[in-house]
Amino acid sequence: MRRILVASSKGGCGKTTIATHLAAHFAVEGKRTVLVDADRQGSAMHWCERRAGLDSAVLPVDGTRRHWDRALPGDAEVAVIDGPAGAMAKDLEHFLDVADAVLVPVLPSALDIEATVPFLDSLAEHPRVRKGRLPVALVGNRLKPWTHASQQALAQLRTWPYPLAAELRDSQAYVLLVGLGKSLFDYHSEQVRNHQADWAPLFRWLKRHG
Repeated sequence: MRRILVASSKGGCGKTTIATHLAAHFAVEGKRTVLVDADRQGSAMHWCERRAGLDSAVLPVDGTRRHWDRALPGDAEVAVIDGPAGAMAKDLEHFLDVADAVLVPVLPSALDIEATVPFLDSLAEHPRVRKGRLPVALVGNRLKPWTHASQQALAQLRTWPYPLAAELRDSQAYVLLVGLGKSLFDYHSEQVRNHQADWAPLFRWLKRHG
């Protein structure tokens, strides 16, 4: 089973939106997919419940429980882990010990970028990350590419030691779809395909590190 951890110590960075969209993508592809919700707000669990009637349903697992991994079905192919809010690496040790890749969402503001640095520093201290055995990538989120702020933020992120695996544009579609238990990958309109294209580099990065 492949395990992908989505984590950040910065609240409001879009962690759950990215985790649910990843889970939906794999489920739509036909993979048996689990979404582990380690955030006590339970938003990812509720998303799974709203999606339960679809052919591409995603199995929810409560990641706030101590032995959450015992609830993973043996035939699951992908587990996307929505990390706990406000967690640093020491709070994520069990997830970091079993993850195959880590994605860190970052919003395009100086405050968000500054707040992400201590989190990445704490990740770097984990033995698997330090030894290069656990790949970590950044995901630029809620970007407005036509603005100077987003352009500046992306330029800065590209200088960091972790790769910028995706640049996701800001859209109210994410908020609407997550509220319905859906994702961009459940639709095929031209407008949605433009946003789906933003994810292609991320899936390529995950494939290289799979």
